[in-house]
Amino acid sequence: MNTVSSFVLGLLLAIGLAVAGYGVGRGFVEARALDRSVEVKGLAEREAPADTAIWPLQFVVAGDDLEALVRQIEGQREAVTAFLAARGFAPDEISVSSPSVLDRLAQAYSDPNVRFRYSVSQVVTVFTGKIDAVRSAGRELLELGKVGVVLNQENFEFRTQYLFNGLNEIKPAMIEEATRNGREVANRFAEDSESRLGKLKAARQGQFTIEDRDSNNPHIKKVRVVSTLEYYLID
Repeated sequence: MNTVSSFVLGLLLAIGLAVAGYGVGRGFVEARALDRSVEVKGLAEREAPADTAIWPLQFVVAGDDLEALVRQIEGQREAVTAFLAARGFAPDEISVSSPSVLDRLAQAYSDPNVRFRYSVSQVVTVFTGKIDAVRSAGRELLELGKVGVVLNQENFEFRTQYLFNGLNEIKPAMIEEATRNGREVANRFAEDSESRLGKLKAARQGQFTIEDRDSNNPHIKKVRVVSTLEYYLID
């Protein structure tokens, strides 16, 4: 009796282990199948016109008579502000910095061959949303040269900046476009791998970037975002 009971108990235990092993194995296969996924990138790009311009105009005079240079720089400032006003820029769009005076002989490492002792400069800056007016006036700067105004246009610090501040208005539509493009890519991958696309497993939105479209058209911006999407694959 004890032998029979032991045999039956052992048989039941073996069956139980086999069933449990099957269940564990099946669960592992299902988990592995569920873990099959594809990660894709979704891209959205748009061109947008700049809505703000920062236009600094630096003018410089040099000589040995500081008092005369101060009068000269004041005259050039008046000429620059008049030039801007004539082209439609309002007083609240124009700001004027304090004059900067450089005494070359007072420098620790002055050049004995320098021609003039003093250099006086000043900056007039236009901050405006009138993009077309800035570009048009920029093509007419030779008019200032005709009245003796020498502009420093080689210094990168004084280049015209064009900004785009309307990102929040186009951001939702661009995220939607990037997500849609990413799903299309994932669908093609699933078809090529003879699978079906499942639910979205994870998503990471990339940062938006705003750059000049090209070096010749800094007033036109290229807005770009890349979203990373991961989808489950179903056999």
